[in-house]
Amino acid sequence: MADDIAVAEASPKELQNALYASCASQPADKIFDQHDLLALGVIPRDDLGLLLSCTRQLTKEGLLKVMTKDGVACWRVVKKEDAAKYKTLSGDEALVYSYIESSAREGIWLKILRVRTNLHMTILNRCLKTLEAKNFIKPTKSVKFPNRKTYMLAHLQPSEAATGGPFYTDGVLDEEFVHQLGMWTEKYIIGRSWWHPPLNDGVKKKDKARTSKEQAIRLRAAELDRGHASRDRSKDMLPMPPGYQGYPTVQEITKAMNASGISGVVMKEAEMLQLLDVLGWDGKIEKVPNSKGYRALRQVGRWGGSNHAGGLREAPCGRCPIFEICDDGGPVNAKTCEYFEDWLNIL
Repeated sequence: MADDIAVAEASPKELQNALYASCASQPADKIFDQHDLLALGVIPRDDLGLLLSCTRQLTKEGLLKVMTKDGVACWRVVKKEDAAKYKTLSGDEALVYSYIESSAREGIWLKILRVRTNLHMTILNRCLKTLEAKNFIKPTKSVKFPNRKTYMLAHLQPSEAATGGPFYTDGVLDEEFVHQLGMWTEKYIIGRSWWHPPLNDGVKKKDKARTSKEQAIRLRAAELDRGHASRDRSKDMLPMPPGYQGYPTVQEITKAMNASGISGVVMKEAEMLQLLDVLGWDGKIEKVPNSKGYRALRQVGRWGGSNHAGGLREAPCGRCPIFEICDDGGPVNAKTCEYFEDWLNIL
C-alpha cells in the first residue's frame, strides 16, 4: 500500500526514470506494447494519459524507440550510451545512423540507405563522413556482393554471411586453405569408409596346395568379370559391408577437425556442411542413403595422389586377385602365368 502511495505521488520525471529502469531490466530484444508497459506496475492506476506522456518524453530523449508490430504501436529500449550518441547528431545524421543501426551485423547497402532516408546523395555522403569521423559507423564488404558499399555500426563484427566465414580472408576465397581442409576431411572419411582385409585374404601358405590351377583360373576369370582386376594391392582396402552404421556424421567430422587443430579456427557444423557439399560435388564423398553419415567414394590410394599408373600397377602381379597363392611349384606361378607372358610381349 505504501509503495502504491509513493508511486502515485512520484513526479513525472521519477515515473519516466522508473519506467525506463523497468524496461531496461527486461531482455534487450524485448518489444513492449501498451499492455506490457502497464503490466510493469510503474504507472499508477494504469493511467493511459500518464503512460503516453512518459513514453513521449523518453522517446524524445532517445531512450525509447517507437516501432509498429502488427499495426500496433510498440517501443524498444535504447541504451543510455547509444542515446547519448543521438544527442550529438543532426536530424539527417540521426536518421542515417538509425537505419545503419537497424541493419545490425548484416550491414546496409548504400543504395538501399539512400532510398530509405530519401536524402540527396551529397547530404547522405556528408552524413556518412561525419559518422565515420566520430567512429560511429564503418564501411564493410560482402563476399556475396563485393562491389557493393555497405555500412554497419563501428563496434560490430560482420556476420558470417557477409564475410564468408573461415573460408575467406579479407573478402577473398582462400583456395589453398579450403583445399587443405578438404584433403583432411576426405582422408578422415576414407578411414571410416574402407577397411584393410587380412594380409593373405585368409589364405595361408600351407593351404596353397589345396588350390588347383583350374580353381586359380576360375578365380581370375571371376575377378575379371567383376571388373576388379585393376585393383591396386598396395592400396588394398575394401568398402564397409551393407548395413554398416559407423559412417561419420557432420557433428563427428566437425568435432574431429576442431580437435586436430588443422583449421586454426573453431569450425561450425554449418561451415563443415559447406565443405562436405564441395567434396560431394567433386565426386569424392556421398551422403549415405537413409542415414546422417558420409562415406568416401575413392580408396585411400587415390587420395591426394596421381591418377597415372606406375610399373607395379601396369604389371599383372600388382593387380592379380590371387597374388597371395602365387608361388614357385604352386598351381599359380610366374613360369606358367599367361598374363605375365602377354605383358612382357607388349613391353
